[in-house]
Amino acid sequence: MPPAPKVPMAKAFAVDDSTDVLEFKYSYPAAAAGVPDIVASLTDDMKTNKASALKAAKSDQASAKESGFPFHTHSYQTQWTAKAATPRLLGLLAESYFYTGGAHGMTGYKTLLWDKVAKREVSIDDMTISRNAFATVITPAFCKRLNDARAEKRGAPVVSADSEFDRCVDPLRQTIVPISKDGKTVDQLLIVIGPYEAGPYAEGSYEIALPVDRALLSTIKPEWRDAFAKG
Repeated sequence: MPPAPKVPMAKAFAVDDSTDVLEFKYSYPAAAAGVPDIVASLTDDMKTNKASALKAAKSDQASAKESGFPFHTHSYQTQWTAKAATPRLLGLLAESYFYTGGAHGMTGYKTLLWDKVAKREVSIDDMTISRNAFATVITPAFCKRLNDARAEKRGAPVVSADSEFDRCVDPLRQTIVPISKDGKTVDQLLIVIGPYEAGPYAEGSYEIALPVDRALLSTIKPEWRDAFAKG
């Protein structure tokens, strides 16, 4: 009997469709390209954002021409990366950069979590027993690690919470993506904080990684615990 034909592996996707009006780039990894439903979702996301960004850029270009002001090329760039690729879960993180002609651009983040067994998109809320329990467990460690990261960037410890950029931020309002180092289970949660959330624009983004310990694991629903490290 002849051997079964090999199924070609999915390839990473990247498009660079830049003009003098809009610099547009969009990419996602092979791990995402191998799931048709994810490809469909990201393709829709790409088309929607390109159309919106191009419309805004053309409108700005027309206004600049009418007013006699110089037009600065707009930019929309999104790069998806795989942070967790385990037998149960695919965790994707998108970093997007937007520039619309102002003093500087902005960076934003979002996630896509895919349950490989159920073949559907899920969220952190789907995996945890309650938002309150999850927040109660992760917030103290998150706030400490955030202040440590602030101190490293600023060259001085955070000694009070009197100013906006010295206070802790709500971790559940940030972008949270699971991380797997061994490709078997989720061993960390990465909390990504965009510019202006935890510090001034010059400090950029913050990435706070929390290990999956016993306390964190206790907030995970029983049906999801096998997908996480044992703490």
